[in-house]
Amino acid sequence: MESLDRLAAELAALPPSLGPVRLIGVDGHAGSGKSTFAARLAGALGGAPVLHLDDVATHEELFDWTERLRRQVLEPLTAGRAAHWAPYDWVARRFGPQRVLEPAPVLLVEGVGAGRRALRPHLAHLVWMETPRELAWRRGRRRDGSELGAFWDGWERAERAHFADDPSRPFADTLVRQGCTGYEWTSGSGVPAGTSGSVTEREGLPRA
Repeated sequence: MESLDRLAAELAALPPSLGPVRLIGVDGHAGSGKSTFAARLAGALGGAPVLHLDDVATHEELFDWTERLRRQVLEPLTAGRAAHWAPYDWVARRFGPQRVLEPAPVLLVEGVGAGRRALRPHLAHLVWMETPRELAWRRGRRRDGSELGAFWDGWERAERAHFADDPSRPFADTLVRQGCTGYEWTSGSGVPAGTSGSVTEREGLPRA
């Protein structure tokens, strides 16, 4: 079987897409396992940094964060400079202390909308988590508990509207599926069956 190290090596060998950085997007529905997969992939990449779009979005701007991301992160990294950005605190409802993101050979950007049209020109590769929407949302609701039910109601409406206007999946370079024993991936949305690689639980991947 293919290992996650093989996929990581392929990504690390891509040409830079954002100044000296290879920006890899990990997109999918809320609850589809993006964060877990991105963390494992980052580990296989030798500790590549991961930028979570949950830290960029806000209650008022679930998807209207592209200008802030461009100004704080994309433009500095394009110029080979460190990015300075402030993650959003969802409990306090305000931005927290500023963080520094140095240019790295590979940077993962993970979250709903990582493959949107405003980001695609800057991506070296786009991964889509191939989890059905309703299943992903059920997972997310179970994870967050009933106290966030009203938030999820609003989120589902916003996500439907976002992907209706700006879909990511048709532009994915790799589709990742959650199986009974780990992850499987296929290179490209139109690649014939039988060309997928696999990552099993023996390699440390949870079922998520």
